[in-house]
Amino acid sequence: MIHQLNKILDGKLKGTLDSLSLLLLRLFFGGSMIVAHGWPKFQKFDELSSTFPDPLGIGSSFVNATLIVFAEVICAGLVAVGLLTRLSVIPLVIAMSTAFFIQHGADPYPKKELALVYLIGYVVLFLRGPGTFSFDAMIFRSSKGSSGSAKKK
Repeated sequence: MIHQLNKILDGKLKGTLDSLSLLLLRLFFGGSMIVAHGWPKFQKFDELSSTFPDPLGIGSSFVNATLIVFAEVICAGLVAVGLLTRLSVIPLVIAMSTAFFIQHGADPYPKKELALVYLIGYVVLFLRGPGTFSFDAMIFRSSKGSSGSAKKK
């Protein structure tokens, strides 16, 4: 029975299941980042922008707060819908790397675990791409199709 199940999942459904998996990853990691982290920071931005940590030594709480809100709201939203996905995960990878290795570097593992979970999810999305069920796929599929038909003429 397991052999038959593997045959089904590795056969015709494999591409669809891969893209569905990537869709679920994008929706969870993008949506969760916005709801649990980005949006609360955006709502308290005035208060946060004067006291936000500066773990990379940029020199300005305002700039740091702006960068993290940009990553956790704008970039996470783009990841969720699959638009400019690989580009959009880069600020999130930087933010979660900073949170895990620097901001919470000396903390016990349970305190920094969530940053690592997000980091791994964003790295996977960077490596695998957004999948078929994304705006990236629709945009680049249509541009490939139009350039491909132009070459055939």
